[in-house]
Amino acid sequence: VQLQASGGGLVQAGNSLTLSCAVSGHTPSRTLMGWFRQAPGKEREFVATIRRNSGSTYYADSVKSRFIISRDNTKNTVYLQMNSLKPADTAIYYCAADSGTTVWSEANKISRYTNWGQGTQVTVSS
Repeated sequence: VQLQASGGGLVQAGNSLTLSCAVSGHTPSRTLMGWFRQAPGKEREFVATIRRNSGSTYYADSVKSRFIISRDNTKNTVYLQMNSLKPADTAIYYCAADSGTTVWSEANKISRYTNWGQGTQVTVSS
């Protein structure tokens, strides 16, 4: 499985940006497709995830109500719509996939995701 993230850039605070993650290769129907981010000097953190078959979603508290994760299975693509962006959202954003075996209670755990894309930089200016 290969993942290719795109759509990052420089935006002003309060604006929106949508990231895309193109997935190639076979993924089980229960695969979790997640977005994570890593700011300079900080650990990588969970942002949001979506179950490929059901479309169930789970968000970090810091982005809930501002970010929307979605998927288009016909295009094998996962999206992260980021609204009301803040300077604190500045980070490299990574998309990732699990093996399809993660229980929902562990959907935010980085260790459950075994396939990673290369990351895309998002910079939010004040």
